[in-house]
Amino acid sequence: MASAPPAAGGRGHLLAFAALSASYFAHIGFFNPYLPLWLKDLGLPIFVISLLTSVQSVTRVFAPYAWGALSDHTGERVKLLRFSAAVALVSSFGLWWNGGPWWLMLVLLVMFTHTSSMMSLTEAAMAHLVAGDWGRYGRIRLWGSAGFLVTVFFAGEWFERFGMRHFPAWAGGTLAIVLIATLRLPDVREPVSQHAQAREPVGPVLRNPAVRWFFVSLFFHVMAHFAVYGFLSLYLDSLGYGKGTIGLLWALSVVAEIVWFFLQGRLLGLLSMPRWLLLCGFAAVLRMGITAGCGKWVWALVVAQALHALSFAAHHTTCIAMVSRHFPGRLRGRGQALFTVIGYGFGGVLGVLVGGAIAQRFGYVAMFSVATAVAAVASGCAWRAQRVGGAV
Repeated sequence: MASAPPAAGGRGHLLAFAALSASYFAHIGFFNPYLPLWLKDLGLPIFVISLLTSVQSVTRVFAPYAWGALSDHTGERVKLLRFSAAVALVSSFGLWWNGGPWWLMLVLLVMFTHTSSMMSLTEAAMAHLVAGDWGRYGRIRLWGSAGFLVTVFFAGEWFERFGMRHFPAWAGGTLAIVLIATLRLPDVREPVSQHAQAREPVGPVLRNPAVRWFFVSLFFHVMAHFAVYGFLSLYLDSLGYGKGTIGLLWALSVVAEIVWFFLQGRLLGLLSMPRWLLLCGFAAVLRMGITAGCGKWVWALVVAQALHALSFAAHHTTCIAMVSRHFPGRLRGRGQALFTVIGYGFGGVLGVLVGGAIAQRFGYVAMFSVATAVAAVASGCAWRAQRVGGAV
């Protein structure tokens, strides 16, 4: 007699999502830090590199919300994840042919359109499973950080020794692992009765002043962080750091991230979510400022990367919690998609394009200085969100 499937939110389901988180961020851990260096190795100028790396953010403007709305309508988040992983893997094969910037833009557009949807779909499904237990969420999410840590370190060592020519092989290999992980996911489709209900409008939620200020803060916070996501590797390379050292500095930020996710079940209760949002904004200001002014000193970069625990990890969980609170039930998929679209879509596009233009004309120090000012704006918006919404 066949055994019954594990209950939603049971150990088997959570382990499957932990495996997906680990594999997905293992792909991101090599791809995002080293894509700019691979493009540089192909002989492309900084602004073209910024245009190509911004493709990921461009897809996050439209793809996550479209996928999120579809998942809210059908409830088939797992099937959509599997489809996205398969198309992303096939499209990555185009990286083997150097057809110039326009070809690379097309390949990245197809690939990112599908990978950029995966995180919002996964977060929506995970939020449903953990049902507000952010300690349990953190224990799942830390596996993603561990996956990132492994590939950002080993890829750095690999590329230091063998050069960047194996970048396409790493892309295909890591995406194949992602696809395998999605095939191991349980079917967490919501009950049909919920999907038979009338579609809930998202407009009334967005008219809430606290929600609007939260999203504005998110926009500027992520925009500032794209100085790190898009240009930290190039900045460190320009200062003479080797790829192994660059990988270690990226790995350090992920270690800080893992520590946060492990401890967040105990720490999050110390402050309200709006206050955590404000604290994370202050950490971002400090991180960008140190990176701008003290890049020649390794110890300062260590401090800046350690602040990733607050400026990214704590900020991420805080945002997921606030989105889950303001966008419950049938709104969850669209709420998570808006989080991705506003932050990593619009914020990411402007962060990469403006950052690339500033870096090419004035240098990386000036770019990180502007990022510091943008992070300060994000902190001001977080303070306003707390004032209008209350410390809840």
